Amino acid sequence: MPQVKPARPVARGRLFFANPGPTNIPDSVLLATARASMDFNDPAFLAVYDACVEGLKKVLKTKQHLFMYTASGHGAWEASLVNTLSSGDHVLIPETGHFSDSWAKMAKALGLRVTLLEADWRRGIEMARIREALAADTSHDIKAVCCVHNETAAGTRLPVEQVRAILDEVKHPALLMADTISSLGCFDFRMDEWGVDVCVGGSQKGLMLPTGFSFTGASEKAMAAHRASKHPRHYFDWTEMLARRQKSFVGTVPVTLFYGLQEALRLMLDEEGLDNVFSRHARLAKAVRACVNHWSGNNGPQLFCQNPERASDSVTAVLMPEGHDAEKVRKIALERFNVSTGGGLNKLGGKVFRIGHLGDLNEPMILGTLGAVEMALSLAGVPHAKGGVQAAMDSLASS
Repeated sequence: MPQVKPARPVARGRLFFANPGPTNIPDSVLLATARASMDFNDPAFLAVYDACVEGLKKVLKTKQHLFMYTASGHGAWEASLVNTLSSGDHVLIPETGHFSDSWAKMAKALGLRVTLLEADWRRGIEMARIREALAADTSHDIKAVCCVHNETAAGTRLPVEQVRAILDEVKHPALLMADTISSLGCFDFRMDEWGVDVCVGGSQKGLMLPTGFSFTGASEKAMAAHRASKHPRHYFDWTEMLARRQKSFVGTVPVTLFYGLQEALRLMLDEEGLDNVFSRHARLAKAVRACVNHWSGNNGPQLFCQNPERASDSVTAVLMPEGHDAEKVRKIALERFNVSTGGGLNKLGGKVFRIGHLGDLNEPMILGTLGAVEMALSLAGVPHAKGGVQAAMDSLASS
């Protein structure tokens, strides 16, 4: 057989995967997906499917409608727009970073009118600007407000509950949509309590599954908007889905992923407990930020997020000192130490690397990642204050 040259030098030992998505998959979840093919209408599978729907609703904290698709999170974005809006409708999108901009780009491509409320990616949008935009829309031309709950490109979060409070305060009837792709299962999201009309999620981040399916939760208000929507659609059409036994999927259901989801939900809801999952993410995120803050000495890398109240518990974006390439650090970490981190997206390419701390992760995994990154900084000749890992250890010990 012809010999295939490795794409990169192979570092021995297990890969430390610290990307912000996809994320680590627990061994028990991987084993659960190792199943032979079966009919997706088989009663044995339908019992698993129904249990997964109820478990996923517990994570979303909703009792409302749930639609699923064989697609990445981008597919769920598209479903949220084409099922509730019509061509020419006006949507408001507060800018958070690469993914808010991508959602806006998609909306424009689908024939919607988009107002992107520009903001400083490092500090997050001011709530007063959202209030000003909605209060000024006295004719209620804006039909939906699309919010990215957690912006993985910038390592920031947007308080969706505050957006709902603003909508209620100014008595604006726009739908509230929330992208929970990298927040769900990592920190708290409350669809019903926060009055979210459409929420978007995906399998490959906090739910600790392979990429392959995504979903939208829909309120009764969203369903009313769906019935009035005139936007062309078929594969993502909720009406088509409601006619099926699964109330989702126009086409074949990814059966094996649901056996994985069943196990992931067991780990989250039964074995660890959702509140403990959130506490673990907060603890690990705090430790990573303590490490990066320490590195920032000696004119070293610093936290990209400059607003502690908006710091993400899913991912930390690290801004390189001027004149130093983030991709060089990432390359050294991967090739020398078998540690994979995320790259900078959009205008942050080469300027930022990202450390994901979401999903199946614990303290030793985080400390190992930070140790490898600190060595990579030294090897790349990047100025920094040594001892960041100790700062992370001190943070973990204190919590």
